[in-house]
Amino acid sequence: MDGQTHDRQHRGARLRPTMMDVASRAGVSQATVSLVLNGSPGARLSTLTRERVRQAADELGYKLVRRGPRRAPADQSLIAFLADDIATDPWMSLAFDGAREKALEYGLSVCLSVTRGDPDAEATILGQMGHQLLGIIYGTILTRRVEPSPALFEQHTVLVNCYDAKRQLPSVLPGELVGGRVATERLIRAGRRRIGLINGQEGLDASRDRLKGYRQALSSYDISFDADLVRPGNWEPSSGYEMTLELMALDEPPDGVFCANDMMAVGCFDALRELGLRVPDDVSVIGFDDREIAQFTRPPLTTLILPHFEMGEIAAELLINAASGLQAGPTQIKVECPLVERDSVECRPPADNPEAAAA
Repeated sequence: MDGQTHDRQHRGARLRPTMMDVASRAGVSQATVSLVLNGSPGARLSTLTRERVRQAADELGYKLVRRGPRRAPADQSLIAFLADDIATDPWMSLAFDGAREKALEYGLSVCLSVTRGDPDAEATILGQMGHQLLGIIYGTILTRRVEPSPALFEQHTVLVNCYDAKRQLPSVLPGELVGGRVATERLIRAGRRRIGLINGQEGLDASRDRLKGYRQALSSYDISFDADLVRPGNWEPSSGYEMTLELMALDEPPDGVFCANDMMAVGCFDALRELGLRVPDDVSVIGFDDREIAQFTRPPLTTLILPHFEMGEIAAELLINAASGLQAGPTQIKVECPLVERDSVECRPPADNPEAAAA
């Protein structure tokens, strides 16, 4: 029993363990605890994460209080999902699906509108919804900082895949930094010690955080960072191909490559094949995003999931809570990016840290 639990027991029932305590004990976000303990069917979380959350809840004596469906005022039955784009990538469509499924649990509807960041369009759309409007979910294709239009501050609003500079609005984001670390550690545990990174476009939040995670993993395993092994890409197969050729032309080429998205990993595969190198025998490759194509590469691509469906679910839950008069929760929630094991990274050797190996 730790000191915190001991103190709680001696200060009375009013300080029973909370979901935040479970999250701290398990080393995950409150959102992950909620998804596990509520048994959300769409949540793509690793078996280890689920077990860790349940064990932490048992150790702390945390019991989830299940209530009947919360209801907003009868005339507020509509959530506006405003997206800057849905055509170039599937992320906002997935987030919308998650929000829609969660809203249906409460008898609510979600209306999707593409505004391309036009504040006048946003105000017009919201005005047309009138008294039916419960609140707004605002999402962006790229993870980035936004300047919300005044209309978003006039309603309950939750941001998805974006955040405002002053953190005035609650936001739900992917755990990119931890994801970058998990991807790199997976290659290290496969016995790779010279690991290349083909990153996304410079200046983007996803590229910055995945690079940080890469560097953290190297440091954790006492592997020196080598700037020559980091190459800038543009998220497209062409840059994965070109940067792989550059990496393999080094005097000491990498034996593992972390591609910051799956599309660049497709180009990486092509370059390695052209060079007569085999995946994963000669070079292990891992991607990020879990695009549909990752299942059909040869070999199938080991990658990480961008959890936009779960992010949409969590955003809707936060919004419904706020509209029901409940506390909105953390200002910013980051959602786990689960690892998907396929065949482009060698089989795991015995790991020094079994928990890390199963993450």
